[in-house]
Amino acid sequence: MSFIAELEKVFRENAVAELAAPMEAYMKNNFSFLGIKTTPRRILFKEIWRLHKGEVKQNAREIALELYQKKEREFHYCAIEILIKELKNKYQKDDIQLLEKLIITHSWWDSVDTIAKYLLGNYLAQFPDEVQNVVHKFSNSDNMWLNRSAILFQLDYKAKTDAELLFSVCEKHAASKEFFIQKAIGWALRDYSRFNPKDVTEFVGKTNLKPLSQREALRNL
Repeated sequence: MSFIAELEKVFRENAVAELAAPMEAYMKNNFSFLGIKTTPRRILFKEIWRLHKGEVKQNAREIALELYQKKEREFHYCAIEILIKELKNKYQKDDIQLLEKLIITHSWWDSVDTIAKYLLGNYLAQFPDEVQNVVHKFSNSDNMWLNRSAILFQLDYKAKTDAELLFSVCEKHAASKEFFIQKAIGWALRDYSRFNPKDVTEFVGKTNLKPLSQREALRNL
C-alpha cells in the first residue's frame, strides 16, 4: 500500500536516534522506537494521511493491522488513530475480533487504554446488545489487558454508564494483585464518581478493594 510505504519512508527519515533510547526506557523497554515525539509524529502522519485519504478510508482495518506488525511503537500509535477516526459510528459486528487482537498484541498501558476507551467503548456504544457477551469474555479471560479493557471501556460514558456492570466487573477483579488491574478499577470508579459520587462512595465502602484501587477511586471525593 502506497500510504504505508510513504509513511514508513518519512518516519525513518525523521527518526531521532538520541530520543529513541529514553522513549524505550519510559516504556520499560517493551518496544522499539524511532525517536519521533508525539507532536512531530502527528504532523508527519496527518500530512501523509491527507495525501492518501481515499486509500486509508477504504482500507483502514487492513492498514491498521499491517502497521501493527511493525516493530516500532510509532506505527502502532498511527494504526490506533486511523481506526478511531475511520471506524467511528461505522463499526461492523465482527470488528470486535480486530479490537481484541489489537488489545492482546504489543500490549502495554499506552495502547490498551486508548483502544479500550476510544475503540472498544465506541464499538459497544454502537452495539449495546454485545456488551454483556464482550464484557463476560474479556473479564473472564486469562489475559490481563482484556480484563483491564472490560473495566475501562465505559470511561467518558458519563450518565450513560451502566453502573451495575461497572461495579460487578470491579468487584470481580477486586482481589487482583496486578498493578494495572488495581489502577484500572480506581480510575474507572473515579471517572464515574464525577456523575454519581454517592453510589461510588457506597460501593467502595462495602467492597474489599485493594488500597490502590480504593485510593484512586476516592481521590476526587
